[in-house]
Amino acid sequence: MLTLRCLLLFLSLGIPASGAAAEPACPACPACPSETRDIVRRSGAHGLINPILDVESSIEFKELRPFKYKVQALIEQKIKVGAVSHVSVYFRDLENGPLFGFNEREKFSPASMMKVPLLMAAMRRAAQAPAFFSRRVRYEQEQVVDAATLVPSNLEPGKDYSLEELVQSMITTSDNHAAIAVYNAVGTEALDQVYRDLGILIPKVRGPGDDMTVREYATFFRILYNAAYLDKDRSQKALEFLSESEFEDGLVAGVPPEVVVAHKFGERSFVGSKVRQLHDCGIVYFKPQPYVLCVMTRGEDPAWLAGVVKDISRLVYAEVSSQAKP
Repeated sequence: MLTLRCLLLFLSLGIPASGAAAEPACPACPACPSETRDIVRRSGAHGLINPILDVESSIEFKELRPFKYKVQALIEQKIKVGAVSHVSVYFRDLENGPLFGFNEREKFSPASMMKVPLLMAAMRRAAQAPAFFSRRVRYEQEQVVDAATLVPSNLEPGKDYSLEELVQSMITTSDNHAAIAVYNAVGTEALDQVYRDLGILIPKVRGPGDDMTVREYATFFRILYNAAYLDKDRSQKALEFLSESEFEDGLVAGVPPEVVVAHKFGERSFVGSKVRQLHDCGIVYFKPQPYVLCVMTRGEDPAWLAGVVKDISRLVYAEVSSQAKP
Protein backbone atom coordinates (compact mmCIF):
# COMPACT_ATOMS: atom_id res chain seq x y z
CA MET A 1 0.00 0.00 0.00
CA LEU A 2 1.20 3.49 -0.83
CA THR A 3 1.80 5.38 2.42
CA LEU A 4 0.80 9.03 2.77
CA ARG A 5 4.44 10.06 3.18
CA CYS A 6 5.42 8.23 0.02
CA LEU A 7 2.42 9.63 -1.85
CA LEU A 8 3.63 13.11 -0.95
CA LEU A 9 7.07 12.15 -2.26
CA PHE A 10 5.53 11.14 -5.57
CA LEU A 11 3.60 14.39 -5.81
CA SER A 12 6.63 16.50 -4.95
CA LEU A 13 8.57 14.82 -7.74
CA GLY A 14 5.68 15.17 -10.16
CA ILE A 15 5.04 11.43 -10.59
CA PRO A 16 1.40 10.27 -10.78
CA ALA A 17 0.91 7.74 -7.96
CA SER A 18 -1.55 5.77 -10.06
CA GLY A 19 1.13 5.16 -12.69
CA ALA A 20 3.81 3.93 -10.32
CA ALA A 21 5.16 0.47 -11.02
CA ALA A 22 6.33 0.01 -7.44
CA GLU A 23 6.00 1.71 -4.10
CA PRO A 24 8.73 4.35 -3.65
CA ALA A 25 10.92 4.48 -0.62
CA CYS A 26 10.30 7.35 1.73
CA PRO A 27 12.89 10.06 2.33
CA ALA A 28 15.15 9.71 5.35
CA CYS A 29 13.12 10.15 8.52
CA PRO A 30 13.09 8.79 12.10
CA ALA A 31 11.28 5.68 10.88
CA CYS A 32 13.82 4.95 8.12
CA PRO A 33 17.57 4.27 8.04
CA SER A 34 19.42 7.59 8.16
CA GLU A 35 21.54 6.67 5.16
CA THR A 36 18.54 5.99 2.89
CA ARG A 37 18.23 8.34 -0.07
CA ASP A 38 16.08 8.51 -3.20
CA ILE A 39 17.57 7.09 -6.40
CA VAL A 40 15.95 8.60 -9.46
CA ARG A 41 15.67 6.85 -12.83
CA ARG A 42 15.21 9.18 -15.78
CA SER A 43 14.43 8.74 -19.47
CA GLY A 44 17.60 10.61 -20.47
CA ALA A 45 18.56 14.23 -21.05
CA HIS A 46 16.51 15.99 -23.72
CA GLY A 47 17.94 19.48 -24.16
CA LEU A 48 17.34 21.31 -20.88
CA ILE A 49 15.03 18.69 -19.33
CA ASN A 50 15.49 15.16 -17.97
CA PRO A 51 12.11 13.51 -17.20
CA ILE A 52 11.70 11.16 -14.23
CA LEU A 53 10.72 7.55 -14.85
CA ASP A 54 11.11 5.91 -11.44
CA VAL A 55 12.25 6.53 -7.87
CA GLU A 56 13.67 3.99 -5.42
CA SER A 57 15.80 4.12 -2.29
CA SER A 58 19.20 2.59 -1.65
CA ILE A 59 21.56 2.57 1.30
CA GLU A 60 24.48 2.60 -1.13
CA PHE A 61 24.25 6.22 -2.18
CA LYS A 62 27.24 8.38 -2.99
CA GLU A 63 26.37 12.02 -2.47
CA LEU A 64 28.23 15.29 -2.45
CA ARG A 65 30.34 15.89 0.60
CA PRO A 66 28.46 18.34 2.83
CA PHE A 67 29.27 22.00 2.27
CA LYS A 68 26.29 23.70 3.89
CA TYR A 69 28.57 24.91 6.70
CA LYS A 70 30.64 26.83 4.13
CA VAL A 71 27.54 28.53 2.75
CA GLN A 72 26.41 29.35 6.28
CA ALA A 73 29.82 30.84 7.13
CA LEU A 74 29.71 33.01 4.00
CA ILE A 75 26.21 34.26 4.84
CA GLU A 76 27.17 35.08 8.41
CA GLN A 77 30.18 37.02 7.15
CA LYS A 78 28.01 39.00 4.69
CA ILE A 79 25.52 39.84 7.45
CA LYS A 80 28.34 40.90 9.78
CA VAL A 81 29.72 43.46 7.29
CA GLY A 82 26.23 44.80 6.55
CA ALA A 83 25.98 43.65 2.93
CA VAL A 84 22.64 41.96 3.68
CA SER A 85 20.25 41.60 6.61
CA HIS A 86 18.52 38.30 5.74
CA VAL A 87 19.41 35.45 3.39
CA SER A 88 17.69 32.19 2.53
CA VAL A 89 19.28 29.47 0.39
CA TYR A 90 18.00 26.22 -1.09
CA PHE A 91 20.22 23.77 -2.99
CA ARG A 92 19.30 20.47 -4.62
CA ASP A 93 21.19 18.07 -6.84
CA LEU A 94 18.73 17.35 -9.67
CA GLU A 95 20.07 13.93 -10.57
CA ASN A 96 20.07 12.09 -7.25
CA GLY A 97 18.50 14.52 -4.81
CA PRO A 98 21.00 15.58 -2.09
CA LEU A 99 19.80 18.91 -0.76
CA PHE A 100 20.23 21.47 1.99
CA GLY A 101 18.67 24.72 3.02
CA PHE A 102 19.61 27.72 5.07
CA ASN A 103 16.71 29.70 6.55
CA GLU A 104 14.72 27.99 3.79
CA ARG A 105 11.38 28.50 5.56
CA GLU A 106 11.68 32.26 5.93
CA LYS A 107 9.09 34.19 3.92
CA PHE A 108 10.07 36.69 1.24
CA SER A 109 8.14 38.59 -1.41
CA PRO A 110 8.90 36.69 -4.63
CA ALA A 111 7.96 39.73 -6.76
CA SER A 112 8.76 39.14 -10.44
CA MET A 113 9.68 35.53 -9.76
CA MET A 114 5.96 34.80 -9.82
CA LYS A 115 6.15 35.15 -13.58
CA VAL A 116 7.37 31.54 -13.68
CA PRO A 117 4.00 29.99 -12.69
CA LEU A 118 2.41 32.43 -15.16
CA LEU A 119 4.82 31.10 -17.79
CA MET A 120 3.73 27.55 -16.94
CA ALA A 121 0.06 28.55 -17.19
CA ALA A 122 0.69 30.11 -20.62
CA MET A 123 2.44 26.94 -21.77
CA ARG A 124 -0.55 24.89 -20.63
CA ARG A 125 -2.90 27.14 -22.60
CA ALA A 126 -0.70 26.72 -25.68
CA ALA A 127 -0.91 22.94 -25.26
CA GLN A 128 -4.71 23.14 -25.16
CA ALA A 129 -5.01 25.66 -28.01
CA PRO A 130 -2.05 25.54 -30.46
CA ALA A 131 -2.97 28.96 -31.90
CA PHE A 132 -2.73 30.61 -28.46
CA PHE A 133 0.89 31.75 -28.83
CA SER A 134 0.23 33.14 -32.33
CA ARG A 135 -2.47 35.51 -31.07
CA ARG A 136 -1.37 39.13 -31.36
CA VAL A 137 -1.88 41.60 -28.51
CA ARG A 138 -1.23 45.32 -28.21
CA TYR A 139 1.68 46.07 -25.88
CA GLU A 140 0.75 48.94 -23.57
CA GLN A 141 2.69 50.39 -20.66
CA GLU A 142 0.09 50.62 -17.92
CA GLN A 143 0.52 53.46 -15.45
CA VAL A 144 -0.54 51.31 -12.49
CA VAL A 145 2.47 49.04 -12.82
CA ASP A 146 5.70 49.59 -10.91
CA ALA A 147 7.92 49.58 -13.98
CA ALA A 148 11.21 49.68 -12.06
CA THR A 149 13.37 46.83 -13.23
CA LEU A 150 17.01 45.84 -13.38
CA VAL A 151 16.68 44.99 -17.08
CA PRO A 152 15.04 47.36 -19.62
CA SER A 153 12.31 46.03 -21.91
CA ASN A 154 12.98 45.71 -25.63
CA LEU A 155 9.30 46.06 -26.64
CA GLU A 156 7.71 49.22 -28.10
CA PRO A 157 4.50 50.65 -26.56
CA GLY A 158 1.54 50.70 -28.95
CA LYS A 159 2.89 47.88 -31.10
CA ASP A 160 1.28 44.45 -31.53
CA TYR A 161 3.22 41.35 -30.49
CA SER A 162 2.42 37.66 -30.46
CA LEU A 163 1.71 36.15 -27.05
CA GLU A 164 4.83 34.04 -27.46
CA GLU A 165 6.91 37.22 -27.85
CA LEU A 166 5.24 38.75 -24.80
CA VAL A 167 5.87 35.62 -22.73
CA GLN A 168 9.51 35.64 -23.78
CA SER A 169 9.94 39.31 -22.83
CA MET A 170 8.14 38.72 -19.54
CA ILE A 171 10.83 36.17 -18.67
CA THR A 172 14.02 37.42 -20.32
CA THR A 173 13.71 41.08 -19.27
CA SER A 174 11.09 40.59 -16.52
CA ASP A 175 8.82 43.04 -18.36
CA ASN A 176 5.87 43.84 -16.08
CA HIS A 177 3.77 45.28 -18.90
CA ALA A 178 4.23 42.14 -20.98
CA ALA A 179 3.26 40.11 -17.91
CA ILE A 180 -0.03 42.02 -17.64
CA ALA A 181 -0.85 41.22 -21.26
CA VAL A 182 0.00 37.54 -20.74
CA TYR A 183 -1.99 37.38 -17.50
CA ASN A 184 -5.06 38.90 -19.21
CA ALA A 185 -4.80 36.31 -21.99
CA VAL A 186 -4.24 33.35 -19.66
CA GLY A 187 -6.82 34.27 -17.03
CA THR A 188 -6.90 33.98 -13.25
CA GLU A 189 -8.44 30.50 -13.19
CA ALA A 190 -5.75 28.98 -15.43
CA LEU A 191 -3.02 30.50 -13.28
CA ASP A 192 -4.63 29.35 -10.04
CA GLN A 193 -4.90 25.84 -11.51
CA VAL A 194 -1.11 25.69 -11.76
CA TYR A 195 -0.81 26.37 -8.02
CA ARG A 196 -3.50 23.80 -7.23
CA ASP A 197 -1.96 21.15 -9.49
CA LEU A 198 1.47 21.60 -7.89
CA GLY A 199 0.13 21.71 -4.34
CA ILE A 200 1.32 25.27 -3.75
CA LEU A 201 -0.79 27.76 -1.82
CA ILE A 202 -2.47 30.24 -4.15
CA PRO A 203 -1.31 33.79 -3.28
CA LYS A 204 -4.00 35.56 -1.28
CA VAL A 205 -3.02 38.99 -2.57
CA ARG A 206 -1.63 39.42 -6.08
CA GLY A 207 0.81 42.17 -5.26
CA PRO A 208 3.40 43.29 -2.69
CA GLY A 209 1.66 41.29 0.05
CA ASP A 210 2.46 37.92 -1.53
CA ASP A 211 5.15 35.87 0.15
CA MET A 212 6.84 32.51 -0.36
CA THR A 213 9.79 30.54 0.96
CA VAL A 214 12.86 29.75 -1.10
CA ARG A 215 12.09 26.04 -0.72
CA GLU A 216 8.55 26.47 -2.07
CA TYR A 217 9.74 28.49 -5.02
CA ALA A 218 12.36 25.94 -6.04
CA THR A 219 9.49 23.52 -6.75
CA PHE A 220 8.70 25.29 -10.04
CA PHE A 221 12.19 24.65 -11.40
CA ARG A 222 12.37 21.03 -10.27
CA ILE A 223 9.06 20.30 -11.97
CA LEU A 224 10.10 22.02 -15.19
CA TYR A 225 13.35 20.04 -15.24
CA ASN A 226 11.50 16.78 -14.64
CA ALA A 227 8.95 17.60 -17.37
CA ALA A 228 6.42 16.26 -14.90
CA TYR A 229 3.74 18.94 -15.39
CA LEU A 230 4.17 20.32 -18.90
CA ASP A 231 5.06 17.98 -21.75
CA LYS A 232 8.68 17.62 -22.85
CA ASP A 233 8.57 20.19 -25.63
CA ARG A 234 6.90 22.88 -23.53
CA SER A 235 9.09 22.20 -20.51
CA GLN A 236 12.07 22.60 -22.83
CA LYS A 237 10.68 25.84 -24.28
CA ALA A 238 9.99 27.29 -20.84
CA LEU A 239 13.54 26.53 -19.69
CA GLU A 240 14.95 27.99 -22.90
CA PHE A 241 13.18 31.27 -22.14
CA LEU A 242 14.51 31.17 -18.58
CA SER A 243 18.04 30.47 -19.84
CA GLU A 244 17.85 33.65 -21.95
CA SER A 245 17.32 35.93 -18.93
CA GLU A 246 19.28 39.15 -19.33
CA PHE A 247 19.88 39.54 -15.59
CA GLU A 248 23.49 38.41 -15.11
CA ASP A 249 24.49 39.92 -11.76
CA GLY A 250 23.31 37.06 -9.52
CA LEU A 251 23.53 33.30 -10.11
CA VAL A 252 25.01 33.73 -13.58
CA ALA A 253 27.87 35.90 -12.29
CA GLY A 254 28.99 33.08 -10.00
CA VAL A 255 29.56 30.41 -12.67
CA PRO A 256 31.79 30.21 -15.78
CA PRO A 257 30.30 31.88 -18.89
CA GLU A 258 29.93 28.59 -20.76
CA VAL A 259 27.61 27.13 -18.10
CA VAL A 260 23.90 27.48 -18.93
CA VAL A 261 21.69 28.87 -16.16
CA ALA A 262 17.90 28.80 -16.53
CA HIS A 263 16.73 31.23 -13.88
CA LYS A 264 14.38 34.00 -12.80
CA PHE A 265 15.21 36.97 -10.61
CA GLY A 266 12.89 39.14 -8.57
CA GLU A 267 13.27 42.54 -6.92
CA ARG A 268 11.02 44.36 -4.51
CA SER A 269 11.05 47.77 -2.88
CA PHE A 270 8.54 49.11 -0.37
CA VAL A 271 7.07 52.59 -0.12
CA GLY A 272 8.44 54.47 2.88
CA SER A 273 11.14 51.91 3.56
CA LYS A 274 14.81 51.58 2.65
CA VAL A 275 14.53 47.80 2.69
CA ARG A 276 14.92 46.05 -0.66
CA GLN A 277 14.62 42.43 -1.62
CA LEU A 278 16.54 40.73 -4.43
CA HIS A 279 16.22 37.06 -5.34
CA ASP A 280 17.54 34.73 -7.99
CA CYS A 281 16.52 31.12 -8.47
CA GLY A 282 17.23 28.60 -11.18
CA ILE A 283 18.94 25.55 -12.58
CA VAL A 284 22.69 25.55 -13.07
CA TYR A 285 23.49 23.07 -15.85
CA PHE A 286 26.85 21.91 -14.59
CA LYS A 287 27.78 18.67 -16.35
CA PRO A 288 27.35 15.97 -15.19
CA GLN A 289 25.54 17.20 -12.09
CA PRO A 290 22.94 19.96 -12.71
CA TYR A 291 21.46 21.51 -9.61
CA VAL A 292 18.82 23.95 -8.40
CA LEU A 293 20.05 26.94 -6.45
CA CYS A 294 17.70 29.55 -5.04
CA VAL A 295 18.83 32.58 -3.04
CA MET A 296 16.51 35.18 -1.51
CA THR A 297 17.93 38.29 0.15
CA ARG A 298 16.83 41.34 2.10
CA GLY A 299 18.84 44.51 2.69
CA GLU A 300 19.19 48.14 1.62
CA ASP A 301 21.60 48.16 -1.34
CA PRO A 302 20.53 46.20 -4.47
CA ALA A 303 24.12 46.03 -5.73
CA TRP A 304 25.30 44.49 -2.46
CA LEU A 305 22.40 42.03 -2.52
CA ALA A 306 23.30 40.97 -6.05
CA GLY A 307 26.88 40.54 -4.87
CA VAL A 308 25.73 38.23 -2.08
CA VAL A 309 23.81 36.07 -4.56
CA LYS A 310 26.84 35.98 -6.86
CA ASP A 311 29.21 34.95 -4.06
CA ILE A 312 26.90 32.17 -2.87
CA SER A 313 26.54 30.94 -6.45
CA ARG A 314 30.32 30.97 -6.90
CA LEU A 315 30.87 29.00 -3.68
CA VAL A 316 28.25 26.37 -4.55
CA TYR A 317 29.59 25.94 -8.08
CA ALA A 318 33.15 25.57 -6.80
CA GLU A 319 32.06 22.87 -4.34
CA VAL A 320 29.98 20.91 -6.84
CA SER A 321 32.57 21.10 -9.62
CA SER A 322 35.43 20.10 -7.30
CA GLN A 323 33.56 16.96 -6.27
CA ALA A 324 32.43 15.94 -9.76
CA LYS A 325 33.44 12.51 -10.94
CA PRO A 326 36.32 12.52 -13.48
